[in-house]
Amino acid sequence: MWLPLLVVVILIFLYRQNRHRKIMQNLTDKYVLITGCDSGFGNLLAIQLDRRGIHVLAACLTDKGAQDLKKKTSSRLQTFILDVTDSKSVCSVANWVSGIVGNKGLWGLVNNAGVSLPTAPNEWLTKEDFFKILNVNLLGVIDVTLRLLPQVRRAKGRVVNVASIAGRLTFCGGGYCMSKYGVESFSDSLRRDMAPFGVKVCMVEPGFFKTQVTDARLQKEQLQKIWHGLPEEIRKSYGQQYFDKYCSIVDLTLGRSNPKLHLVTDCMEHALTAEYPKTRYSAGLDAKLFYIPLTYLPTAFVDFLINITKPSPAQSIS
Repeated sequence: MWLPLLVVVILIFLYRQNRHRKIMQNLTDKYVLITGCDSGFGNLLAIQLDRRGIHVLAACLTDKGAQDLKKKTSSRLQTFILDVTDSKSVCSVANWVSGIVGNKGLWGLVNNAGVSLPTAPNEWLTKEDFFKILNVNLLGVIDVTLRLLPQVRRAKGRVVNVASIAGRLTFCGGGYCMSKYGVESFSDSLRRDMAPFGVKVCMVEPGFFKTQVTDARLQKEQLQKIWHGLPEEIRKSYGQQYFDKYCSIVDLTLGRSNPKLHLVTDCMEHALTAEYPKTRYSAGLDAKLFYIPLTYLPTAFVDFLINITKPSPAQSIS
């Protein structure tokens, strides 16, 4: 009874695998813009694509980041200083790209730039703390995409948005998870809007990887600053023991981050170069085997698993 169904499932799997292996031709004629190339995923992806002969337009936040990247790549790669939170800067990069690609259009746009600080229990934060992250991770992605979409549409190209497993499962307070949920929603609506034009929109959902976003030292320094700036009443409600254990959990979680950044950039590269890219890419065993499967379980069970790792506030109900 189950054998025919199993055969069908295996055939579908093999068909999909074979389909995803097909890589496009004439990649050396294509232009790809990547944001956030100073370090981390964006930096490594720029190097990978440059080695494949693709024309990389690397947007960096700092001059130092741009200069360091140029030392690792060929003369084919070009850089631009971009602050995704500044609409004038975004407009400038759009004009710069248009002048370079001409009638060919922009084959690929990779929205990689992102921040994670400040992240803490929601009550410890302010509206401005949420906005700092949303302005880069979500509003910046939207602004850059809308400005460059006519160029991508002209090339019938690709938009690759870097989301996160945090866009599937909220495991901390602050704007980071919220911003990644927003990226998921924006990507879904954009994919449907662009399908009639032949433009494909892909999402990459990494687990925990060792980048500046998951730097445990920076996270703890930010937490210290937030904690000491809280009103006495709030600190008393949570207690010093809560804060110390919260920092320990952050240190332990981020300390286990995966150093193999290529697992993420390989997904980005496939989304840009495959004839039939995937809609979603999950990177890292933690994403594939734990976080994403967890999102399909009942909310009460998920809350239980997350809460058993959290410390108890001093004034919590016993």
